[in-house]
Amino acid sequence: MSGLILASSSRYRAGLLQRLGLDFDQVSPDVDETPRAGESPEDLVRRLAADKARAVAARHPGRVVIGSDQIAVAGGEVLGKPGDRPRAVDQLTRLSGQTVTFLTGLCVVDAAGGEQLEQVSTQVVFRTLTAGEIEDYVDRERPFDCAGSFKSEALGIALFEAVRSDDPTALIGLPLIALCGMLGRAGIRVLA
Repeated sequence: MSGLILASSSRYRAGLLQRLGLDFDQVSPDVDETPRAGESPEDLVRRLAADKARAVAARHPGRVVIGSDQIAVAGGEVLGKPGDRPRAVDQLTRLSGQTVTFLTGLCVVDAAGGEQLEQVSTQVVFRTLTAGEIEDYVDRERPFDCAGSFKSEALGIALFEAVRSDDPTALIGLPLIALCGMLGRAGIRVLA
């Protein structure tokens, strides 16, 4: 049993955390992700990251817990995971030629119950895409479990004109630059 827990069932977040070479357990947080009335996208993503970390920390006291959440915002609308092919095609059709902001909330609960909470913003500029390009991409990648209907770590990069962020891993769902600093303050060193 590791002293570190990733409060997520996401294989993408687990893959990113593995890059740091740390031992960790992965536990599903099982929290309600429904937005609250009047809640801004920024408040939503921070609340969900904290709720996930707190839920798992309550079940595993004395451990360091990482919670993260990500949403996409385009034209003031929060975009979720499409879930299926028709919604993924529709989502990418609406995003074609647009700039989309991805907000990634990150919370670390330390072994004593102290919390650190950050948010990382990434802007993605989509190329103007044809219907054929969108359908080909969706059929090849099947990005049904990804906010924004793409996987930037794979073929999804071909959909973009530009990506603007201080942390390239934030777009995949776990901002490792911010996380390294937070883990250090929580007593977990990434480098000796």
